[in-house]
Amino acid sequence: MTVPAGEPVYELGASNCTGRGLRWTEEQLNEAMAPMATVLFDDEGKANIREILGAVADTEFAQEGLQRLLEHTPAIEDWRIGEAIAETYLTDHRACRFPWPDGRDERKRGSSLPGADLVGFAADANGHRMAFGEVKTSSDQNHPPSTMYGPTGLKKQLEDLRDDQAIRNTLVVYLTHRARGAPWREEFENAAARYLANPTDFLLLGFLVRDVQPHEDDLKARTDALGSHCPTATEIELLALYLPTGRIEGIGTALAAQLPGTAP
Repeated sequence: MTVPAGEPVYELGASNCTGRGLRWTEEQLNEAMAPMATVLFDDEGKANIREILGAVADTEFAQEGLQRLLEHTPAIEDWRIGEAIAETYLTDHRACRFPWPDGRDERKRGSSLPGADLVGFAADANGHRMAFGEVKTSSDQNHPPSTMYGPTGLKKQLEDLRDDQAIRNTLVVYLTHRARGAPWREEFENAAARYLANPTDFLLLGFLVRDVQPHEDDLKARTDALGSHCPTATEIELLALYLPTGRIEGIGTALAAQLPGTAP
């Protein structure tokens, strides 16, 4: 199930750093709900847990315990919704794969781990390359929103990923630990080999999820600034996806209704 590509509302930048604004209608947002829920609630991860622990849950009480474990769901904060939207969109429309959701590494409920929001790889004409993404979700009426700025703002996060090889190296190592025996190992190895040969050969993605009127000022300054210092082998794309006005607040409830056994 593919999420809608959306209607283009503006395009910025040139060469290896671009910015694009896209808009979803209410119907398109509703169409995207099921695939977004699959990512947000990590259906693949839960299937793995059921396969492994189902074999050892050999009593009725153990089966009930397994079911309680599987019923654990993350708190549906706006940032989680934004990451689910970004992951599904980039997977469907930018040939990306982010194979290890950071929710699998949580040590306590509701925590947000350091590092890039999205770590994976993307297909291109030469095979696969590493892909790193940062996501912000905001209903701020200002253009750009306040989430662009500050020590955890999109501006600094993208600059750090572009400029600091040590940060990128840590993310490559992080995914390497999880690649052993994984079905995506070959694609990852192809991407990692390119990165090792040239640590500026990667895709950097900034993704804004908004529910206000579209405006190119959300991305214009960042597109210009990131492009002016972008290494030749690096591709940077900034995307702003505009949902219908005021819709971010209600998405969590709608996504929770996608869970099996949950009343709509």
